Amino acid sequence: MSRKLVLFCDFDGTITEKDNIVAIMRRFAPPEWEALTEQILGQKISVREGVGKLFSLLPSALKDEITRFIVQEARIRPGFAEFVRFCDERGIELLITSGGIDFFVDPILAPFNLRGPIYCNGSDFSGETITITWPHACDEHCHNDCGMCKTTIIRRYDPDTCFRVVIGDSITDLAGAKIADFVIARSFLEKKCAELGLPYKPFATFHDVIAILDSLHAGLEVETR
Repeated sequence: MSRKLVLFCDFDGTITEKDNIVAIMRRFAPPEWEALTEQILGQKISVREGVGKLFSLLPSALKDEITRFIVQEARIRPGFAEFVRFCDERGIELLITSGGIDFFVDPILAPFNLRGPIYCNGSDFSGETITITWPHACDEHCHNDCGMCKTTIIRRYDPDTCFRVVIGDSITDLAGAKIADFVIARSFLEKKCAELGLPYKPFATFHDVIAILDSLHAGLEVETR
């Protein structure tokens, strides 16, 4: 029986060349953001707790300035527009699964007219400082306190009928990579996939991703329509 190809694509450091949260913190946050980031990367605090604390360092009054800055600053990884078109033409289901925040994820992705859903964290600017909201929290199977739980979304797709591919770069993609059928990885995630023996291919651009998906389709009984 053939399986439907479903892609779960990260945003920060994957679709964009750099991490947008880090860029925002470098530009607008007081120095304590660096220690918080180290705690997140060292898994001393959860992603949800860490990201919440990072944005609580920023005044809500900066919303428009931060949004303008990051939309101008963000650089899309080469080949992404072609990748979106490739998925549309092949009938491949593409989901964006991002640990980023709606107020910058949505405007950066708007020009690409994505057909599939964009899963990311929310934001509340009604208080003195920015509050992050968590509309896609962990289900009963995940206890990592992810914030935007990628494994929860992946588990909604039956592995008996779906061939699930994670595309990502960082620690926030690792749990999803462990339960996916295949991983397309760069940076930290590439190293962890090699270390853990997960099935993966490395990528630098979305032209690479297209080539990998073509190869996967040729070698596997996977539906793309």
